[in-house]
Amino acid sequence: MRYSVSLVSKNEIPSSQYALEIAGYKLKESSNLGTRPEKPIEIYEFESCPFCRKQVREVVAVLDLDVLFYPCPRNGPNFRPKVAQMGGKQQFPYMVDPNTGVALYESDEIIKYLVDKYGDGKVPLLLSLGLLTTLTEGFAMIGRMGKGTSYTAAKLPPKPLELWAYEPSPFCKVVREVLVELELPHILHSCARGSPKRQDVFARVGHFQVPYLEDPNTGVKMFESADIVDYLRATYAL
Repeated sequence: MRYSVSLVSKNEIPSSQYALEIAGYKLKESSNLGTRPEKPIEIYEFESCPFCRKQVREVVAVLDLDVLFYPCPRNGPNFRPKVAQMGGKQQFPYMVDPNTGVALYESDEIIKYLVDKYGDGKVPLLLSLGLLTTLTEGFAMIGRMGKGTSYTAAKLPPKPLELWAYEPSPFCKVVREVLVELELPHILHSCARGSPKRQDVFARVGHFQVPYLEDPNTGVKMFESADIVDYLRATYAL
């Protein structure tokens, strides 16, 4: 995703359109996106895995892809066994593209596939440094060590939840950790800077704020990470 930004008069961008306002001006942001998949990419992973972060939450944000996440926490009874059944081993991340039938292990291979298929074919430099990339991803998670790793008994929802979020946000991370621990499938709508999905949130609720959760199983729609975490535990934890 090629991102560009400029500072313009606030009158240049209508009030019905999302834009960050700074000192009487607005940021005009745009992105040049690649091919959009018809169906969400499916990824099996867990929050505290550095290879999963390297592959999933960063390259997905760069490419502005919607992803259906199947969380695979340690001792999770549902999706870890499914990965072994589909691919022959419990290794993460594991990606399935329902649009092409391609299924892959190995974060580097997944990154290359996604960039070739849905981007410009160029892997971002910081995601192409091999062991250094993995180490820096691990260091970035030290402060939340152990969160989003182990399974907490929960009931599966009939339909995946939907979450609008972006990777650098610590508030979004807290919600993702609980979704993984409860093994709750969810569609992530990545909302990095320049993403048109920021406008989608703005059109839905009148302003942009993340994390934003919609649960099609209950009709609940909500902001605020602490409230979302409380809701998820109260609704799905056993």
